[in-house]
Amino acid sequence: MDDAFARSIPEVLDFFRVDPTKGLSDAEVLQHGRLYGKNVLPEDQRAPFWKLVLKQFDDLLVKILIAAALISFILALINGETGLMAFLEPSVILMILAANAAVGVITETNAEKALEELRAYQADVATVLRNGCFSILPATELVPGDIVEVSVGCKIPADMRMIEMLSNQVRVDQAILTGESSSVEKELKTTTKTNAVYQDKTNILFSGTVIVAGRARAVVVGVGPNTAMGSIRDSMLRTEDEATPLKKKLDEFGTFLAKVIAGICVLVWIVNIGHFRDPSHGGFLHGAIHYFKIAVALAVAAIPEGLPAVVTTCLALGTKRMARLNAIVRSLPSVETLGCTTVICSDKTGTLTTNMMSVAKVCVVESAEHGPVVSEYSVSGTTYAPEGIIFGNTGMQLDFPAQLPCLLHTAMCSALCNESTLQYNPDKGNYEKIGESTEVALRALVEKIGLPGFNSMPSALNMLTKHERASYCNHYWEEQFRKIHVLEFSRDRKMMSVLCNRNQMYVLFSKGAPESIISRCTTILCNEDGSIVPLTADIRADLDSRFQSFAEKETLRCLALAMKRMPSVQQSASFDDEKDLTFIGLVGMLDPPRDEVRNAMLSCMTAGIRVIVVTGDNKSTAESLCRKIGAFDQLIDLSEHSYTASEFEELPPMQQTIALQRMALFTRVEPSHKRMLVEALQHQNEVVAMTGDGVNDAPALKKADIGIAMGSGTAVAKSASDMVLADDNFASIVAAVAEGRAIYNNTKQFIRYMISSNIGEVVCIFVAAVLGIPDTLAPVQLLWVNLVTDGLPATAIGFNKPDSDVMRAKPRKVNEAVVTGWLFFRYLVIGAYVGFATVAGFIWWFVYSDTGPKLPYTELMNFDTCPTRETTYPCSIFDDKHPSTVSMTVLVVVEMFNALNNLSENQSLLVIPPWSNLWLVASIILTMLLHILILYVRPLSVLFSVTPLSWADWTVVLYLSLPVIVIDELLKFFSRNPIGLRFRLWFRRSDLLPKKEVHNK
Repeated sequence: MDDAFARSIPEVLDFFRVDPTKGLSDAEVLQHGRLYGKNVLPEDQRAPFWKLVLKQFDDLLVKILIAAALISFILALINGETGLMAFLEPSVILMILAANAAVGVITETNAEKALEELRAYQADVATVLRNGCFSILPATELVPGDIVEVSVGCKIPADMRMIEMLSNQVRVDQAILTGESSSVEKELKTTTKTNAVYQDKTNILFSGTVIVAGRARAVVVGVGPNTAMGSIRDSMLRTEDEATPLKKKLDEFGTFLAKVIAGICVLVWIVNIGHFRDPSHGGFLHGAIHYFKIAVALAVAAIPEGLPAVVTTCLALGTKRMARLNAIVRSLPSVETLGCTTVICSDKTGTLTTNMMSVAKVCVVESAEHGPVVSEYSVSGTTYAPEGIIFGNTGMQLDFPAQLPCLLHTAMCSALCNESTLQYNPDKGNYEKIGESTEVALRALVEKIGLPGFNSMPSALNMLTKHERASYCNHYWEEQFRKIHVLEFSRDRKMMSVLCNRNQMYVLFSKGAPESIISRCTTILCNEDGSIVPLTADIRADLDSRFQSFAEKETLRCLALAMKRMPSVQQSASFDDEKDLTFIGLVGMLDPPRDEVRNAMLSCMTAGIRVIVVTGDNKSTAESLCRKIGAFDQLIDLSEHSYTASEFEELPPMQQTIALQRMALFTRVEPSHKRMLVEALQHQNEVVAMTGDGVNDAPALKKADIGIAMGSGTAVAKSASDMVLADDNFASIVAAVAEGRAIYNNTKQFIRYMISSNIGEVVCIFVAAVLGIPDTLAPVQLLWVNLVTDGLPATAIGFNKPDSDVMRAKPRKVNEAVVTGWLFFRYLVIGAYVGFATVAGFIWWFVYSDTGPKLPYTELMNFDTCPTRETTYPCSIFDDKHPSTVSMTVLVVVEMFNALNNLSENQSLLVIPPWSNLWLVASIILTMLLHILILYVRPLSVLFSVTPLSWADWTVVLYLSLPVIVIDELLKFFSRNPIGLRFRLWFRRSDLLPKKEVHNK
């Protein structure tokens, strides 16, 4: 029943045909069960494991690599190769792809846990009226139409319409659903508001929320998926994961690279069609297969197999650094996404605030004769912890607050007129509440005021254990006074009272809404000397003015405290006794902002990041908080920057678009609004980070580009998020954004490094094929270079130090190409040199080396006709391992020098020397040691078809490799100076990679 909130009680009962005095019969329970289903959140249809695995291979570059591996294996079998060499290349490729797939499967499996943990918020049992009798049944057996009784501490087992109140009031904590900072009062009357949100449905008890005050009976109107929790689950199921900006750019680059590879492979094959019939191949078909193998080797060379592993490693290193900043990353790609975040949608309750109601102000009457008439005390402390200081009018700390009569009686009244509990949880290391948050705030105030008569009181209290300290002063007053009778809170009186006895003295303590308490007071307690004097019209007006200031300007939740001496030997109290009271004081409380949030807000503004505060609270309370934390610092008129959900929905589409661009505060929202906000911002090409901690935040956390949950938040929110803040500190997000930007910059550097290296390999193979000389590098040697000698330096580039102004720059555009036209030209030049140097090393050994055959260059070009003609050298010389070893070593060494070029995109090595990144220096040393290992250790040299080199060989290798630094320094000079401006502008006219919108809906 979707509109139970708008129906009267008889209408709802008639709809389900249930008698509220008897409940459903067994037959009706079975009938309703078949009609409406079970009260459980159904398990979602998970993708089979095999589908998750196959999904990881749904990538163009991966498919090309798999094809290359299979073709390589088939060609090896056709050529009669057996043993290790036939399987080596395809096996290595498949192992790399399997490792990447495993990471992807684990990530996707973790994402599904949020839906499972949502079930933890369902109640276990319920007190149900059936067949005229109450019984306790498992909550899963509830059906719509069941009559359920709930009381303080009960978790609501299903969505229910209240039909009877068994106490003066019923209050529910529904923060996990709506984000409201204080509990909500429930009532029986029908809701008439159109487009009612959860906060407006005051007669509905929502599944998973908790009763904090009162008792009631209700009829079940929704179970399982048809509850508020069920709608959150459905919203999470509808949310599809978006690819991160970097992933999108890499995918685009992969598509571009695939086209280039296909073009080059076909070109190499076509260029060599005339050589298919060469006698050395043994026929046209064998010649075609030979050059097809070269084309496959080109594909292997062009694809940076190690790129996914290096990206993953760099992001993983970033997560370690972020963990030290209390930002725990659950999804590796989200590290990079942080770097281009343009909007942070921050939940208010528990994120910007502590979600712990605290007393901030106490107002008492100082004296009726001397001014000022009213005194105001400020109270520090933003949590339930009994730690805080009370400051006087002048801002001076009060050493012994309990010596002041009004503060002393404020502590008495707050401790005794209170049904809550404050306790210390040693497992979580914090103080927890049981009951109404406003009452727990009063408990904490009692502890901060302390006890009278002990000069060493503050230090003595600090010597107690945290468990004893939690309610020590409260317990003292509860032992001093014996509670005799309680007059519970009622909506018409808006107050509660408790009759207490101490040494034959009977006192009635009262607390409630200021307008109700002050109107019943005839006298006041003076803080100056403890005297009780009449409450005059002037003092009453002064108190009313102070109350209005607290409630409207400072948006504090206010309670007034009062007392009354009662006649002796009175064992009960009545509502008639709640008159002629003595006013004690006025307390103002709030859900306080976290201390560090204001500076974090300023940092976001400096970094070009907009913050939108999103909350289920009312507009005035949220606006007051935004002023305190600096969210409105640059704004004068709030009308175009602060909206409630209903106000926003009523705007025409065009005005909604404009409102989104200016919005700083979004109030009275429910889960669907948060998700809608994220989607709307994404349609405007914003990269959205969403913070939150409640169950209500989970759909939006999952939908956002990066969901950020609080460490103290619900398990559902954490599982739906990409990142968890261990310290619940909004300021940690700013540090994480800076880290994300630095990681992206370093990621770009090593991607460019790998691109230039792979261009060099492609040029090497292509030039060798065009010149008609033997293959310079074997496929297994290319794999070694791509995985080991490229991979280690590329990973170390991830340790480049971040720029000093990383948080003073605007967020990068999500459609910014990883490699622009000018940069691609630069790395094309570098890649071309790498390729030509590698081929030059190969030719040098045949033509000029003292240990080589010193052949004429024409003989080298006609190597394939050697068996058909007479020569002065054996044809086996073309199978010698020396030339390919020289080529491979040139390729490795030149790429090590190129790695040093990538310490900075444009800065010279003279400005940023190699030792600025010792990890890179270490990786270069380790790479060279590994290369020397395969050259000089026998089993490895056989495996990689290489042979030891002489000193003369190494000298030539260095001569051929060093110029790469000189060439890149010249290109960097052009990038930095106006002399190269014309070239840069020309190349920037179009980016190498196609630009797409970040969110394709």
